[in-house]
Amino acid sequence: MSRTQDEITAADAHSAHNYHPLPVVVATAEGAWVTDVEGRRYLDMLAGYSALNFGHRNPRLLEAARAQLERVTLTSRAFHHDRFAEFCTRLAELCGKEAVLPMNTGAEAVETAVKTARKWGYEVKGVPDGHAKIVVAANNFHGRTTTIVSFSTDHEARDHFGPYTPGFEIVPYGDLTALEAAVTENTVAVLMEPIQGEAGVLVPPAGYLRGVRELTARRNVLFMADEIQSGLGRTGRTFACEHEGVVPDVYILGKALGGGVVPVSAVVADRDVLGVFRPGEHGSTFGGNPLACAVALEVIAMLRTGEYQQRATELGEHLHAELGLLVGGGAVESVRGRGLWAGVDIVPEKGTGREISERLMERGVLVKDTHGSTIRIAPPLVIGKEDLDWGLEQLRGVLAE
Repeated sequence: MSRTQDEITAADAHSAHNYHPLPVVVATAEGAWVTDVEGRRYLDMLAGYSALNFGHRNPRLLEAARAQLERVTLTSRAFHHDRFAEFCTRLAELCGKEAVLPMNTGAEAVETAVKTARKWGYEVKGVPDGHAKIVVAANNFHGRTTTIVSFSTDHEARDHFGPYTPGFEIVPYGDLTALEAAVTENTVAVLMEPIQGEAGVLVPPAGYLRGVRELTARRNVLFMADEIQSGLGRTGRTFACEHEGVVPDVYILGKALGGGVVPVSAVVADRDVLGVFRPGEHGSTFGGNPLACAVALEVIAMLRTGEYQQRATELGEHLHAELGLLVGGGAVESVRGRGLWAGVDIVPEKGTGREISERLMERGVLVKDTHGSTIRIAPPLVIGKEDLDWGLEQLRGVLAE
């Protein structure tokens, strides 16, 4: 057997089969490229579902991590540490908010947002205890914890994990009429992805996010934007909500906040929302640790330059122009997305998304499928135009086979 097959066989022997990775075993990486255990190079066109917005082993982020590793990595929140205040201050400034509640993973941040909304509903809005409702969108993806899969419409994520957590109302994504009908006096929040990533990079109709913002403000309901995949430069703006001039009450952040180095997530809002928490009511041993804060501070500094948002805008326009040329040619049904983020629906006769992803892998390009014949393209924001064009050339080659 090859070394690749040896590694995969060894992993299968002692790991739960909760993922179905492409058969490539990465050993090293830099920028937009990875190298496997056989020495083969691949262009990474997925970027860890946006966790690697700044590329693999970004020098600025590695230097920030190294410097902090020499000082202190963990104190728990039982004590203060000297990176915490600056991290919270800078992230709050980036979001235009007053307060930050740091966690580790995206799912933790979503769970934190759910708890925040419920407590705000009971203590600020005056909803009777135990009656809070949160409205979410069909085809959402916010994580895979028990509570989160309770409001998922993805049967793979949801089936056989009940009993499910109550308190959620699901409405069609992009339908303001359905959203308004679902909001009642007991609704405490609307939780939405500004662009649905796992669903296939679905961009809502123009004006939808503005409509959500207007409705939630009018009905005294929190608008919680899950920007875990869409935020921090991916779409050409710091936050995808900015494309419609919308500022939610709550930002839910993760993935790229840790720079692909450490897991960092956060809920960011004003004091009138996050101020509902008191000591002992929520926490995390690793949330807001010194190493995470050091890396995230460098991420925030990089975003403040606007360089990465500009790259995502310019390269994204090129990406979508090139992908658009494929529509109607007998291989691609449609293309969606914004910035350096695209969902490509392949004509089923050309193969499933998995099959297309495997054939691209054979040509040295890594993408990931979702929902049948859809592939997602989301390269690091540091990718060069020549590399991007080479990756698109490989896609055209696969579709021509």
